[in-house]
Amino acid sequence: MRIFITGGTGLIGKALIRTLSLQGHAITVFSRDVDKAKLKLGEQTDYCSSLDTLKSLDGYDAIINLAGEPIAKKRWTKKQKEKLCNSRWNITRRLTELIKMSTTAPRVFVSGSAIGYYGAQKENVINENSEPHDEFTYQLCKKWEELAMAADGRHTRVCTLRTGVVLSGEGGMLSMLTLPFRIGLGSILGSGKQYISWIHIDDMVNGIIFLLNTPEARGSFNFTSPNPVTNRRFCNILSKTLYRPRIFHIPAFLIKLVIGEGATLITDGQRAIPERLLDMRYRFKFEYLDEAIKDLLHK
Repeated sequence: MRIFITGGTGLIGKALIRTLSLQGHAITVFSRDVDKAKLKLGEQTDYCSSLDTLKSLDGYDAIINLAGEPIAKKRWTKKQKEKLCNSRWNITRRLTELIKMSTTAPRVFVSGSAIGYYGAQKENVINENSEPHDEFTYQLCKKWEELAMAADGRHTRVCTLRTGVVLSGEGGMLSMLTLPFRIGLGSILGSGKQYISWIHIDDMVNGIIFLLNTPEARGSFNFTSPNPVTNRRFCNILSKTLYRPRIFHIPAFLIKLVIGEGATLITDGQRAIPERLLDMRYRFKFEYLDEAIKDLLHK
C-alpha cells in the first residue's frame, strides 16, 4: 500500500511509520522541514515539503492526517488558539481538495480529531453519539472533522480519530508525569475525580491500521481504552508501578491560574468509550491502565 502521512514526526506518527514500514508499505511524509524530519524518521521514507505543489493524490492508496500544533504545551492565548486551529484546518482542507482533484482517489482518508470534540462532560460516559458541549475544543474539532468528511464519497471513505490521552514511553503525558513521581513529587491534579480517557500507543497504531484495512469503517471513532480511569486512580497506579509515594494534591484553581483556559484538559476530563471500535470487533492489546503503564515503564 502507498500511504501519504502528515504529522509523521509527532508521537503517534513516528510509531505508526515504524510499524507501517516494517509491514512493507511505501510511505511518503509531508514535512515543511524535510532535513529535520529525516533526522527523526530516517531515509526509509519519501518526503514532500509542500502540499501546494501537488495537483492531486493520485497513486496513493491511503492518506493519514495527523498534523497539528500540540494542544497542551502553551497557554491558550487568542494567537495560540488561532495557531491550534489553523495548523489543523488548513492542512485538512488542502488534503480534501487534493483528494477531490484526484483521477484515482485514495480509497481511505484517516484524519485526526480528539475527544475534545465532546467538550467538558464531567463523569458522563460518552460514546460517538454523545451530545457535545459547545466550547473551544468542540469548535476546533467540529470544523476539523467537517473539513475531512467533505472528502467522503463513492471513491474515498473517511474516518476521523477522536483521540484521548496517548500513553507512550517516548513522550506525551506519561513522560511528563513520570519524572515528578520518580523524585517523590507525585500529585493528584484537581479534584482527582475527573476521568482520563487514555490509550496505549500500540493500540493507537494498531487501531489506525485496523481502520485502513476495514472497508466498512467510516465516520468518527473514539480512540480510547474501553476503561477510562479517574485522575486519582491514574496517579495511584503510576505511584504503585514506580514504587514511589503519591503525597501531594494540586488544586484546580492553581492549575487554572498557571495554565489558563487550557486547564480544562486537566481539571474537567472526559469519560469516553470506544464503542464503534468495539462494535467492529477491534481487540485492544491494552484494556487496563495498570497493564499499559507497566508495559511502557518497564520496557
